[in-house]
Amino acid sequence: MNAPLPNHHLLPDLNHSHLNGLEEEAIFILREVAASFERPALLFSGGKDSCVLLRLAEKAFKTRIAGSEFSGRLPFPLLHVDTGHNFPEVIAFRDRRVAEMGEQLQVAELEDSIRRGSVRLADPLESRNGHQSVTLLEAIATHGFDALIGGARRDEEKARAKERIFSHRDRFGQWQPKEQRPELWTLFNTRMRPGEHFRAFPISNWTELDVWLYIAREAVPLPALYYSHRRDVVRRQGLLVPVTPVTPPRPGELVESAQVRFRTVGDMTCTCPVDSAAANAEQVVAETMTVTVSERGATRMDDRASDTAMERRKKEGYF
Repeated sequence: MNAPLPNHHLLPDLNHSHLNGLEEEAIFILREVAASFERPALLFSGGKDSCVLLRLAEKAFKTRIAGSEFSGRLPFPLLHVDTGHNFPEVIAFRDRRVAEMGEQLQVAELEDSIRRGSVRLADPLESRNGHQSVTLLEAIATHGFDALIGGARRDEEKARAKERIFSHRDRFGQWQPKEQRPELWTLFNTRMRPGEHFRAFPISNWTELDVWLYIAREAVPLPALYYSHRRDVVRRQGLLVPVTPVTPPRPGELVESAQVRFRTVGDMTCTCPVDSAAANAEQVVAETMTVTVSERGATRMDDRASDTAMERRKKEGYF
């Protein structure tokens, strides 16, 4: 019987050649979007998946100068829906990264939707994550976008697992799971009526491990939250809830300082870190090889509302 090997013995033997195939597929999809639609936009939040997507877009449309430096401009703008409850470190990283690249960033503020009355909150501290759909659809209408490029992956959650790479949305921005179009070989049906649009997911076939292997190989810059750091948290329903102005501890909860990192980053009201000592991409790769729960299952409070929480949100226009 073979004894299990420690991760540090396995890492040197990892074969990264499959990343080349995933990269080629993603670049092909990005170029298909640019060729098929008049006004596409790339969703960029500063999260790890959108950072990988941004690097792929650079490779697809720019000229590499040296290392991680590229010249040229992307053929579409970047778009971010800001809930107002994002982690400040991520917003600072987003702005810094966009400035370094010299790209155009459109920011749709959920606060503006609240002022217009199109979003109404039952409580000032409630999660704004689900309300992003309204702000996103308003941004699509304002700017006339006919395709949005996102970093969603099929391994994240079962609703995303059954969504096509080119995902058609009706004129209300809704996704109809039972009316998805077949995707045979690399043929994508991008026909749509006025008022409709598409969501395209170039890294749909990637896994969390693939993403981190690519980040390590390409030295993709990320917000520091993705690596081990100390943070005040409370333990609630099996999750580590970060202590922030919008997620204060409840009466009777014990605040503790823990060594954590974020596997996924979103609205502060629903995103939780995990215990971790991984301080760089290589260590996160080793850690990811041992996990048994998807990143959303381990860190997202909003996905625990029901078994169909994500599918319901996507039907309403969510990312």
